[in-house]
Amino acid sequence: MKQFFLAAASLALGVGASAAAQAKDIPEGGLTLAEVSSWLTDNGYQAKIETDDDGTRNIATSAEGAGFHIYLYDCKEDRCGSLQFSSGFSTKGAFDTAKMNEWNRTKRWARAYIDKVNDPWIEADVDLTPGGTYEILNDEFNIWKDTLTGFRKYIGWDS
Repeated sequence: MKQFFLAAASLALGVGASAAAQAKDIPEGGLTLAEVSSWLTDNGYQAKIETDDDGTRNIATSAEGAGFHIYLYDCKEDRCGSLQFSSGFSTKGAFDTAKMNEWNRTKRWARAYIDKVNDPWIEADVDLTPGGTYEILNDEFNIWKDTLTGFRKYIGWDS
């Protein structure tokens, strides 16, 4: 009986430690590009830091079979207070405003639009400050992955 209580106490301490690790605070001021990259790789995702033609640095990654980029905003020096998940799909102009408006009217967590050649894009923003935690960031990432999957189905990308 004593061993049962010791095992239960050890399990409870392990679960508590795990939960505490997940609730780790994001540093004041947000995250750096390198920290976002490390967060992705620590969670089993690839992360490639790229530079756009305009000099903007971002992270290219993928989840649920779709590639996307993570852009950082509200930066002071290298630390950024928000980030944006962004993915576009080349469909040879198959979409119109009405279809994207329907997505935006019926969905909550991300916005969709068509670019200047009528290809669909989806984006979602995450505020990292003040008081953000990695637990919240992980939750927002899970919402993004689910939304990205739904959007791909909506535009017929998976058919």
